[in-house]
Amino acid sequence: MKQRIVTGIAAGLGFLLLLYLGGSWYTGLILILALIGYDEFLRMNGLKQGRVLPFIGYLGVFALIVPWGHTGISLTHLIWIAMFIFMAATVISKNRITIDHVAMAFVGMVYVGIGFHYMVQTRNGPEDGLFWTLLVFLCIWSTDSGAYFIGSQVGKTPLWPTISPKKSVEGALGGVVVSIIVALIFAWYRPDLLSFPKAAWIGLVIAVVGQMGDLIQSAYKRVKGIKDTGNLLPGHGGVLDRTDSWLIVFPFLQLLSLIPHM
Repeated sequence: MKQRIVTGIAAGLGFLLLLYLGGSWYTGLILILALIGYDEFLRMNGLKQGRVLPFIGYLGVFALIVPWGHTGISLTHLIWIAMFIFMAATVISKNRITIDHVAMAFVGMVYVGIGFHYMVQTRNGPEDGLFWTLLVFLCIWSTDSGAYFIGSQVGKTPLWPTISPKKSVEGALGGVVVSIIVALIFAWYRPDLLSFPKAAWIGLVIAVVGQMGDLIQSAYKRVKGIKDTGNLLPGHGGVLDRTDSWLIVFPFLQLLSLIPHM
């Protein structure tokens, strides 16, 4: 626990500093996290044996995160181009790279690349990107903390025992309440940017969708028979372990147009 706390504080302060600086500092950090996260995804699925498939995937993740708006190339274009290159690899390799390999590598590229893409878009896009990004991250983190502490104190009803036995309904509801409170504080601080009703809605969406993102990763790791996706952060596991909620929340908020972007 001591190692977990020390690592968490050090990593959190470094992350917040680069988030505050924004621009290429934050984009660079997100890009590094994304490439490491995709590498963890490939390793979990036994797709690191060759060089071609990982290279295509890394390149795809890079392309999804680095801004291309000034070129007229859309996110949809990038995803289709990546899909075509992946599938062409099955032909060029004479099926040494199979369609099953390609499908899994492509899913991982979209899952990781799109999630981190919207983290960059949210911070570097609108004029008040720091406000919106902090709102999302603090609601995610408060959901996790609220669910953990409330669940450990009063949690009795299993939330989804076949996927994550330690999570409880009481903890999940507690995480929702804490997330809404944090969002309302942001609305109180900047009423010109965020109304109280919209803040409550954002807090609710982040808490519900964020916990689903956590469960998605738990389900996946259970199938693969692993506890952590990696060991980059002592006591915290890998990048995907720490960003499972982020990867789902940011795209979902953009899908609902709840936060501004480029």
